[in-house]
Parts: sequence; C-alpha cells; structure tokens
Amino acid sequence: MTNPLCRDVELDISIEPIAVATEQINLFLKQVVALTPNLLAALIVLLFTGVLVAIVTRIVRKILTRSKTRPSLRNALLTLTRMLIWLIGILITATIIFPNLTPTKLVAGLGIGSIAIGLAFKDIFENFLAGFLILLRKPMRIGDDIECEGLSARVEDISIRDTFLRKRSGELVIVPNSFLFKNPVKILTDDNLRRISVAIGVAYGEDAKEAYSIISSVIENLDSRDSSKGFEVVADNFGASSVDFTARWWTESTPPAERLSKSEAILAIKAALDDAGIEIPFPYRSLTFAEPLQIDMTKVPQASSAD
Repeated sequence: MTNPLCRDVELDISIEPIAVATEQINLFLKQVVALTPNLLAALIVLLFTGVLVAIVTRIVRKILTRSKTRPSLRNALLTLTRMLIWLIGILITATIIFPNLTPTKLVAGLGIGSIAIGLAFKDIFENFLAGFLILLRKPMRIGDDIECEGLSARVEDISIRDTFLRKRSGELVIVPNSFLFKNPVKILTDDNLRRISVAIGVAYGEDAKEAYSIISSVIENLDSRDSSKGFEVVADNFGASSVDFTARWWTESTPPAERLSKSEAILAIKAALDDAGIEIPFPYRSLTFAEPLQIDMTKVPQASSAD
C-alpha cells in the first residue's frame, strides 16, 4: 500500500524543474527585450564604424599616394588605420551592449584575455607582426626579386599572415611572414644594376695575353652591359687544364636580364676565341703507372692489303 505523502512529494519534484525552466526562459526573454535598444544601438555603431573605415581608408590612401610613399609602407599604414578604427568601434559596441562594463574592467579583461589568446594563436600573431614589419622595411618591396633559404622568386603580395612569391617558372609559393623575417633575405633588385661574372678557361699552349685582349674587347662591346660602370677581366687561376680568366660587368638586376647578358657574353667570347684559333680545352687527365706498359702487338688487328 503506497503512502499518499510520498505521491505528493513525487508530484512536486516532477513539476518543479518545469517551473524553474519556465521562469528562466521568461527572465531571458525579459533581458533580451530590455537589451533590444542597446543591441540596435550597437548595430548602428558597427555600421557607422564600417562606413568610417571606408571613408578614412580612402582619404589616407589618397594622401599617401600623393606623397609617393612606397607601396609596401602604404599598405602597412592602411592596415594599421583600419585596425585602430575597428578596435575603437568594437570597444564602444561592447560598452553599449553591457552597460556595467566600464573602460577599466574592459582594459583589465583585454589584458587577461590577450595572454590566453596570445598563447592560443602564437603563430598567427607572430606572422602578422612579421608581415607588418616586412611592409615597413625599406629594402623589401612588392615586386622585388628575392632569394631566401634556396627559394628564388618575385614578391607578388604581402598579406596579414603570408607573403605570396611568384617563381620565374610560374608557380606561386605562399610563405609565412615569420620565415622571411627570421632568415637572411637576398634582395636582388634593391638596385637597378647588378654585377655578374663569367669564368673562361684558355689552354696552356695558347697566348694568354692575346686571349686576355680578346675577352676584354668582347666584354667592352656587350650590348647588355651598362656603360656607365666599368668592367674587368682578370687572370684568376692556374686550372687543371687551362689558365682561368674571370670577366665581370654590370647589367640590369632582374634575373632574366642577368641570364640574357651572361648568355650573350658566353656566345660572343666563344666565337671570338674560335676565330682567333685559341683553344678552350676540355679537362685533361694524365695517367701515371708504376711500371712500364707492354703492348702485345700480336693482338692488334692488321689492315688487310689489297689484292
């Protein structure tokens, strides 16, 4: 036989969670209704912030363009301007939605939160900061040809996290900004001109002074050589099978111009030395044996005489 008191207790326990949930839902709806004006105001602030970012960015871009600021520095300043305006707009929006959130509490919360966010997104922030510092660098410009850790390509774009490099063979390489910031970068097009060199070997039996004169004449008359700067031809070394000369001259700094100038010089030097009868030797190798060699002539085929 069941006790009536126990039945009443079970009924109360089954009804109480529903009542609590209903009360919580009603409280939540009241808070949403109460916050509706604040939410609308916050939405208006965000829309106004977006419009303000577009207007200020356009004005700053015009000012920087007229001042002939470098494209990389211009992009960095525009990115910083947009970030600052959005940060202010988001902070104002937060104080509107949460009226009890004072600037002091907000700054304190940002300080604690920034530690956790920084640890969680360390690589992202590292690449972002590296990208910003790369944009500020004077030698590093969009459009430069660079070499870094065996990678040779042209800088096509620099984003918040990555740098887009276009290889001369057409492939696009996306590199984290921190990679370029931490490693040595050789900027090939920092100047309009670049000195290149070619090594030439002349056989020991040839007239080295005549070869020197011919090579100098060829380099002096190269169409791709920049005549505003000098050139040099020096006898560099006694090689294994030749006297080695090195020719150096200045040409345009881009890799295609360098390759074309070097090709022109090699073809012209080869033709000039051939016309003068001066040999550019193959590598020679002399073999020395401890004992004299004996040739068995009986095994050498003899030429048959004509009948």
